[in-house]
Parts: sequence; C-alpha cells; structure tokens
Amino acid sequence: MGNIWDERYAGEEYHFGTTPNAFLLTQRDRLHPGMRCLAIADGEGRNGVWLAEQGLQVHAVDGSPVALEKARRLAAQRGVTLEFELADLCDWDWGEARYDVVIGIFIQFVGPAGRARMFEEMRRALKPGGLLLLHGYTPRQLDYKTGGPSQQENLYTAALLREAFSGLEILQLTEHDSIIHEGAGHDGLSALIDLVARKPL
Repeated sequence: MGNIWDERYAGEEYHFGTTPNAFLLTQRDRLHPGMRCLAIADGEGRNGVWLAEQGLQVHAVDGSPVALEKARRLAAQRGVTLEFELADLCDWDWGEARYDVVIGIFIQFVGPAGRARMFEEMRRALKPGGLLLLHGYTPRQLDYKTGGPSQQENLYTAALLREAFSGLEILQLTEHDSIIHEGAGHDGLSALIDLVARKPL
C-alpha cells in the first residue's frame, strides 16, 4: 500500500486539503473530549488533527510514512498531539474494545475480502457503546470521476453496510450526491454514503 500512496502524498501540497471531511463535521455533537478515537488510514492528518482539536485522544494509523510526516507537521502547526502509527491495516492488530469511536473516511482501498476482515476488526476494536463513523463512495461515483477508487467492488451501498454491521445499532445510513472540495483528491459532485452506528452495551 505504501508506494502508490507515498507518491500521491509527495510534495508540499496536502492532496485532500487540511480541512476536515464535511461528514465528520456534521457528527461534531456525537464527539466529546477525552474519547479514545481510532482514525483509520488518516493520511496527511486533516481529520485526525481536527479530532484532536475537539479534545479527543486520537490514534491515527496509516500505511504511508510520507503522509504521516505531513500529518505530524500539520499537528505541530495546529498545536495538538496525536498518537501516530505506521501500519499495514490489512495486517495490523486492531485490538479489542480499545476505542470509544472508530472513524473511517474514504478508506476504500481494499477489495471485498479485505474489506470484510477490516469491518470485522473495526467492530471488535470498538468498546461496548462505542461509535462507528464510516464515510465513502457509492458505485455512482464511477460516473462522476471526482475522486475515489476505480474498482466498483471497493465501493459501498446501503445494503452492503447494513449487512456488514448488522450487529450494531444503525443510527444513520444515508446515500446522497453532494459537491465536495477536499484538495485535488476529492473535488466536485460526488456519490457519497454516510454510516453512523453504535456497538451494543
């Protein structure tokens, strides 16, 4: 996973910008200071740094050392501290009941088999009562071509997510077309899906 992402994140510009994801901003009221948070494949840090600014204890994991270096720089500029970890998420010990909130923003870099394993690990890593926030693209995104993977099987549908997280309480599950501006990486009309779910106590 490293090389292609190292190339994408090379240079001074932040590929997806430095402002947090729009869906994440809509979930601000669910997030509270002191929460232990896992930011999955957090890249150059735009989301993890914002979460730390809200007072969360953020564990940001990514497979690109280039991205993590830029994330550290962004955190230093914003005066916040995160726990950064370089890891291959397909071969990483997520732990059990470690986090109050697990956040995956545009993490559609694995195929169906890897995704099923990752979703299972996300559920396992959540504490009872913990929140899962997942945001990504639906198959219509292949028509828009404004970001995201080119492999249809990596994209989410509401039915897929409802089945994958059937053991959780679904608080929000919405497919929508929205215009987003997130650096050069995500720009323009996009076919999006938002999931908010809670692990039972």
